[in-house]
Amino acid sequence: MTHFIRIFFPSEMKPSNLEPVGKMEVSALWCGIVVFAILLRYAWRFLNWVWLKPKKIEKCLRDQGLKGSSYKFLFGDLKEMVSMLKDAKSKPINLADDIVPRVQPFDHKCVTTYGKICFTWMGPRPMVHISEPAMVREVLANNYQFQKPRGGNPLIKSLATGLADAEADRWSKHRKIINPAFHVEKLKHMVPAIYSSCAEMINQWEERIKKETSCEVDVWPYLQTLSSDIISRTAFGSSYKEGKRIFELQRELAELVIQAVQSVYIPGSR
Repeated sequence: MTHFIRIFFPSEMKPSNLEPVGKMEVSALWCGIVVFAILLRYAWRFLNWVWLKPKKIEKCLRDQGLKGSSYKFLFGDLKEMVSMLKDAKSKPINLADDIVPRVQPFDHKCVTTYGKICFTWMGPRPMVHISEPAMVREVLANNYQFQKPRGGNPLIKSLATGLADAEADRWSKHRKIINPAFHVEKLKHMVPAIYSSCAEMINQWEERIKKETSCEVDVWPYLQTLSSDIISRTAFGSSYKEGKRIFELQRELAELVIQAVQSVYIPGSR
């Protein structure tokens, strides 16, 4: 007598839906290998960007006879640069003092220490400082060959555009457009507007003296207003008061650009 045994599988337990365990383990292993390879590749690129490539460039620069600061991991000379600038601005300056250590303390220190042609580090990028007039003239005359450094913080490009950021044909075109505005004859016509702006500033100082026998004046805010007022009168035919908000926004924009320049941008951090 023959006996039959019938086995019923639920729909999720049918043999056709069961994948071999070994095959699943192999797939997971391959996924892990691929992920590890991708991470290893990006780790190598990061290491090359922040250490290997800068050290190689530093060796090449020194082999060419240039002197400069040693590269420091990721930040280069940025921390020292920002620290020296803050320290210089925190101290008062006398009329007889040299203005260069106050305005550019880090650059002044580098040129004094390493010579008129030296290099420093803006993060992982080297910056070659040139103080020889003949060489500066050659660089400025060959704007197609010597171009502005790229690959820094992309925020700078979105904040500061125009002639300062232009290159090659675009730079030449912008220069041709603005050159006529600085012709001697046109500058002569600006003298009355400049005189009016200066007279207003001096009148404000005289009003303060009338109230007091003597007083100390912080001229920096007045000079900022003076330059803005002159630009408003000569370029737009208005006064600083009318375009005050525009100049305030431009000042904020300049501060943001300075902050972006003084920081290291890591790709993907945005």
